[in-house]
Formats: sequence, structure tokens, C-alpha cells
Amino acid sequence: MVSYPRAPLGSRALRPLNTPIALWVRADAAGHPLAVRKDRWPRPRAVARVQDRWRIDDEWWRDRPISRLYCIVVLEGNVLLTIYHDLVADAWFEQRG
Repeated sequence: MVSYPRAPLGSRALRPLNTPIALWVRADAAGHPLAVRKDRWPRPRAVARVQDRWRIDDEWWRDRPISRLYCIVVLEGNVLLTIYHDLVADAWFEQRG
């Protein structure tokens, strides 16, 4: 049983989950990723293959619509990442979770 259920939760109670992480991505003219680098990596890693690719366009009626091109990529060393290109902001991110 909770001693006082109406007590304030405090600032540590809420935190975003699966927040996208900004990436550096070199892509070809068609938007296919060729190399990926995270901040903690000393150098970019080549994309060995693109395992899957799909596009999501949503909330087009809002001030900030969503238009993303997702890719599941296998990097050198068999590192598997889900990344997306935010087509509105023209930025790349890793999608976690």
C-alpha cells in the first residue's frame, strides 16, 4: 500500500525512453547509408549491408510532421543498428529500443 498516493513525484520520476542518438552518416545520392560514426567511435564504420529499409510519413497536419527513412544496417564487425534519416530536419539518428 502507498503511504501517501498524492505526494509529488519529483523531477526524477519522468525521463524519456529510447531517445534517438544523433549520428554522422555518409550516404550515396539515393540516400543509402555507406558509413556510420557515433561520437564514441574513433572512426566511421563501413556499412556491410542494409538488411531492411522503410519510410514513415505521419502527422502531416501538424506544425512538425514526421518524415523518416529507416534502415537496419549491418556495419563492419557485425554491428547491427537501426538508424533513420529525418527528412524534415535532414539529420541522421540511431533508434534504440
